[in-house]
Amino acid sequence: MLTPRHLLLVVCSLLTVSAQVGPLQSGPQPAPRRSTPPPAPTTQTNLFQGSVPSEESPATQLSLSLQDAIQRGLHYNLGLLVGDQSTRSARAAELRARAALLPNFSGRIGDTYEQVNLAAFGFNFKFPGVNIPSIVGPFNVFDARAYFSQSVVDFTAIHNRRSATEAARAADLTQRDARDIVVQLVASAYLQVIADGALVDDAQSQVNQAQTLYQRALDLKNAGLTPAIDALRAQVELQSEQTRLRSFQNDQAKDMLGLARLIGIPLEQNFVLVDKLPYTPTTGLTVEASLDRALKNRADYQAAAAQVRAAELSKRAAISERLPAADVNADYGAIGSSPWSSHGTFTLTGSVRFSIFDSGRIRADIEQADAALQQRKAEQADLRQRIDQEVRNALLDLQTAADQVAVAGSSVELARQTLIQAQDRFGAGVADNIEVVQAQTALVNASQTFITSVYAHNLAKVALSRSLGVADQGIRELLGGK
Repeated sequence: MLTPRHLLLVVCSLLTVSAQVGPLQSGPQPAPRRSTPPPAPTTQTNLFQGSVPSEESPATQLSLSLQDAIQRGLHYNLGLLVGDQSTRSARAAELRARAALLPNFSGRIGDTYEQVNLAAFGFNFKFPGVNIPSIVGPFNVFDARAYFSQSVVDFTAIHNRRSATEAARAADLTQRDARDIVVQLVASAYLQVIADGALVDDAQSQVNQAQTLYQRALDLKNAGLTPAIDALRAQVELQSEQTRLRSFQNDQAKDMLGLARLIGIPLEQNFVLVDKLPYTPTTGLTVEASLDRALKNRADYQAAAAQVRAAELSKRAAISERLPAADVNADYGAIGSSPWSSHGTFTLTGSVRFSIFDSGRIRADIEQADAALQQRKAEQADLRQRIDQEVRNALLDLQTAADQVAVAGSSVELARQTLIQAQDRFGAGVADNIEVVQAQTALVNASQTFITSVYAHNLAKVALSRSLGVADQGIRELLGGK
């Protein structure tokens, strides 16, 4: 027969076990609902000036075409490598937002051995003829249990997940835009080195010609046909051309180092450029068609649109915090004094959560999300104007550079004819070599203007390709190269 003592021991044991394992049977609790506005896009253009050097033997000389340089830049440029990690972070945030809508399974195995002081819990009863001890135990409780939780309806989590998806898409598009930036930087640096090489070659040619004219003036002076001042003028012109040549060689060497830094070539590595990219005119480009193409292809504009959609969904998530949310929690396991003397138990709970009073927290979340939304819309509108400006600027530069190339080419030919006539007049003794020096200077200026005009024309093509959002493809179409 069950005595009062035995009954009291059973009740106390159940209370103790409930205190130990009761919270475990309720399952994991969902985190408080809160909308998360999408992160603002960040740009660090200085990262694109660096790279991670490749592992190549410095003894081997590399031959780089324009496309080779672009591919190396896309592989080794620091800006892209860092951007890849930002894209991974955005994808991780998307997975985290998605996890709030997926089932959650967990498990626990526990074994408790304890002794309870009933008097500490207020059980201090005395009955006549019955000895009720105040100490119960020691006794053992074993519990092995699996837990399940699932959000049934949670509009905040749904909108947060969609917002995170748009933010991840914006990160992918931003990385694609970063590739266009690298292509533009590499192509511009490649063109700069080509222009430097053309200036060096032209300066070397001018040095050779100045050397010839100086030797001719010196021979005429030694023959007593011209005064010594003509030889001095020719010598000054020769040294001036030699100084200009050294300056251009220095610029070329530094620009080669800058190109190497962009595309991951070790600075001690020797390399040469194989593409010359001469002047080729472009036709059929209009502002309207170019702008329409840019808005369709520019990855940064598409990323801005994705950021706007993400901000809109974030605001919806904040508004949805006022709506009820439903969850299901369940657990099943075996509990007893040991694994061999246990019995299965389970709990199934459905709950509805809703806000009654939050001291203005939800309103603050909505205001914050709306502020982020208005900022994204303003940034998108400004970006559209900037794209329009970039396209128009590139087309203007392209046309102006083409006109300058035509004029500079004619000027070079005229300056060359003038120099020939001045040399003939000086050789015939009709004039001194002042005309020759002046003609030399005019030819130098005309040649340098022609080279810089061709460089500016090709650079405008690169800028136009970037502004259209098709940097790699556009450079192939407008510049060519191997």
